[in-house]
Amino acid sequence: MNDALILRPETGGRAIYLRANPCQDLSQLMAIEKPIESSAEAVRSALAPLRNDFSIAVFSPGNAFAVGAIIRVAHSYLAREILIVGGDKWYPKASMGMHKYERIVRLPDPAALLGALGGRPLWAVEKDCARISLHAVTAFPQGVVFAFGSERFGLPSELLERADEVVGIPLYGVNHSLPVTVAAGIVMNEWARRKYVEGAVR
Repeated sequence: MNDALILRPETGGRAIYLRANPCQDLSQLMAIEKPIESSAEAVRSALAPLRNDFSIAVFSPGNAFAVGAIIRVAHSYLAREILIVGGDKWYPKASMGMHKYERIVRLPDPAALLGALGGRPLWAVEKDCARISLHAVTAFPQGVVFAFGSERFGLPSELLERADEVVGIPLYGVNHSLPVTVAAGIVMNEWARRKYVEGAVR
């Protein structure tokens, strides 16, 4: 076995490996290696016990490419599931094939999203209506669902009114917006850096 690859015990001995940065201690775990012969079902099964306790909700109108790209990012952070709200099509190719390994739930409208939460806290990411800066968040609640609107329309008002929290990402330039994929990546990284310290779970 390559020195930069180590088995992940949580996979029960299945052929899934963690790739560590060879310049660092091997305890600092990085991305998972997928053996070529593994089926999508086998990968999903191996990843199931490693899933993190947050989900992503993204509105599809006007977001055809962005939805696929967010799925790719959500896979990298092992989100629990991705909830796609609205009936618009999205581009699977934008996920770089990662949609095969994810739990993706289609929901027709905001009411369906609220009904699917099952008591989980909903945190909307919307700069103009923000109640708190992302930088000021000290901890994220268990099972949190992060909601992202489209770049054209944002999040619907009925969802913002029902959200447990509305978070804004601080920006400093003349352009007061971010691509929604970038915003989703920033929020997921903020969640992850509070949970993982040098490869160890807090």
